[in-house]
Amino acid sequence: MSALGDEMADRFADPEIQARTFAPLILDSIVSAGGFNPRWVEAFTQWYPHETDLRGHDPRLGWLHAVAHGADLLATFGRCPQVAPEEMLALAALRLLTRTDHVLRDQEEDRLAHAMALTLTRPELSVDSAVGWLSPIKDDFAAGVPGPIPPYASNTMRTLRVLYVLADRGVRPGWRSGSPTAIPNRTIIKDQLAAVLALIAPITG
Repeated sequence: MSALGDEMADRFADPEIQARTFAPLILDSIVSAGGFNPRWVEAFTQWYPHETDLRGHDPRLGWLHAVAHGADLLATFGRCPQVAPEEMLALAALRLLTRTDHVLRDQEEDRLAHAMALTLTRPELSVDSAVGWLSPIKDDFAAGVPGPIPPYASNTMRTLRVLYVLADRGVRPGWRSGSPTAIPNRTIIKDQLAAVLALIAPITG
């Protein structure tokens, strides 16, 4: 598993998009089975927010799904005892705020929100850490100007809305399986999510 994990970490720098976007799925399986190397986290952190090819499905290559596949690995790292959950929450926020012309589709925002919600179930997260990752998003929304909504902002808004629902209802460990787990500090997280969304949407903060 160690050798294969190293190979997958190297693939985050591969010139082929399908190599980069399927590496996180294999690495997810390795970490879920008990394998771990800090270098894998570093490689993922360097790749995920900076990937520019965000196509979901390509007619020739098939599914690519960089955001969704990366989200699955983020969720596993987010629950991994060797990884600080704050790092994964900050990484998710950075992925959302990275400028792009691509609007997420095919439930990619759902996958990312699910990963963030699972990370938020870590019991050692302090209240400040559970909501601190929202600060750059709040600042970005507050600095917005009237006009068309940029794709990255639309992606961020929709992801936060899904995360609000998961904070309210609980998050399943599997994409569609298992019993929901309540998120600690859910009331404060929901309040902060609502306050950030209120900056750009007609809702009460």
